Order: sequence, then structure tokens, then C-alpha cells
Amino acid sequence: MFKLVTWNIQSGRSPDGKTDLDRIIACLDRLCSFDMLCVQEVSDGYTDQSENQFAMLRERLPGYTGIEAIACEAAGAGTGADGGQHALRRFGMMVFSRHPVLQALRHSLPWPPEPEVMSMPRMALELTVAAPGGLLRVTSVHLEYFSQRQRLAQVERLRELHREASHHARCPPAPGRGPFAVPPRAMPALLAGDFNMLPGSPEHQRLLAPFSDGTQPWRDCWQLAQPGRRHAPTVGLHDANPNAAAPFTFDYVFASADLAGRVRRVQVDASEQGSDHQALLVELDWGAA
Repeated sequence: MFKLVTWNIQSGRSPDGKTDLDRIIACLDRLCSFDMLCVQEVSDGYTDQSENQFAMLRERLPGYTGIEAIACEAAGAGTGADGGQHALRRFGMMVFSRHPVLQALRHSLPWPPEPEVMSMPRMALELTVAAPGGLLRVTSVHLEYFSQRQRLAQVERLRELHREASHHARCPPAPGRGPFAVPPRAMPALLAGDFNMLPGSPEHQRLLAPFSDGTQPWRDCWQLAQPGRRHAPTVGLHDANPNAAAPFTFDYVFASADLAGRVRRVQVDASEQGSDHQALLVELDWGAA
């Protein structure tokens, strides 16, 4: 069984406000032995300790290939003796794979200007891996929180990327050498991460909409594994603030329609440890033939 976990770790910050990556790893170890892990909100220089969490996660996950995508890279607030700013701080995501990574692609997502809305650049990180059941394309995302306009534009871009990858999978590139020796992009695909959208929202419905050119549409893995049941909440389960909103769902895994029949289980880790988001596990029948 192929196991994928997605989790917005919020820079290792738990609901009590403490930053502890070791607690994040302990939660993952307790949850399952995963094939792939998609983590969002990984920080280098943005926490109080200014720690490089990209390097720390690689150290704590031996046996996995860790690929990063930086959404924000900007100078810190401090200044040096010459009046210049300190080293750049980085913020983004990582994907870890137990299986060989054949290709990594980093896609910038739309960021239309909205001066009245706080926002930040967003990325999608796409990997093609040689999984036991064959090539698999896995994309991790973290979409805009405050702006629905930006989020809808990002969903549209994700649809375009999926369509493009599907066409590449149907029509492999001509043989080449060096950087022109492009590995194949897989047709079966998973899309995972923190989408900052509610089930049934316009963004959710648009992501699931059919394509007009035969591209396999996205299917919500929760709906596949537990049809007719309301999505389990992934945010705010352990918020101690009495004025906090009721728990809700922002985190998803979507499967291309050709994988729909292989989704076996979806589980939200309801542990009180870790970040304010909950880890989401999807099990896929994608083992060796």
C-alpha cells in the first residue's frame, strides 16, 4: 500500500505556540511509515530561533529524498554594520520520497495584485517518482489564505499544469542529452496540500470540474474513500481560544480519475500534538504488480 501524508506544519509551531520540529517528527512516526510526505510552511530564518528547517527536516528523515520549493525569499529585518540587511530568509514547502525521484518541477502560482489584502507568493512543487506500482506524479501546494480571487487564479493554474502534464505523459519528449534528456511525466497523479478552501466552495468545485480535452479530472480522495460523509476537519481541532471558529477543512489530497479506484483509506490525525493543522493520510493501492 502506497501511503502519502500531507501536513501544514506551520514552521513546527504547535497550538501552544512552541516551535519543536522533533515533536512534528514524533507525530509522523506515530501516524504511519509513509512513502511520501508533503509539508507546507517550512521556514529558514522566520522563527524566533532563525533555524533552517529545510536542513533540519532532511537530517530527521534519513532514507528519504527531500526536495524543497521556496515561495518567499526576502531580506530579514536586521541590518549589518554597513547598513545592509542580513541574509535572506526563506519560506516554502518540502516533499520527501522513499522512492526514486526522477524529476522535480517548481511552478510559481498566480499572485494578482490586491493592495487591500495581505498576501504572499505561492508555489506548487511537482515530483515524478518511481513508485512500486509505476510512475506517479505528486504535486504539493499551499494556496492563498486571505484572497479568494488569488486562490481561484491559483486553482485555475493548477488545472492548466495538470492538463499540460497529462499531454506530456501521452506524448513523451523526443530523445535528448543533458538537460534535454527529460524524464517522463506520469499520467497517474496526486495533488496534496493546504488549499485554504472549504469543501463545496467555488474553488473546490472548480478544481474538480471536468476537462474538455480528455484530461483525467481531479477527484477528492475523502469523497472517494468515504462517499456521502462530511469531510473531517483539519484545522482548529485544538484551538484554546474561546472565540475561535469551529474546526473546519482546508487540507486535501486529490487523485486523478484514473487512480480513483485505487484509493483505499483517508485518515485525519486528530492528535493534539504538532501544528494547528492536522496531518492527512491517504493510502493508495499502488504497489508492485
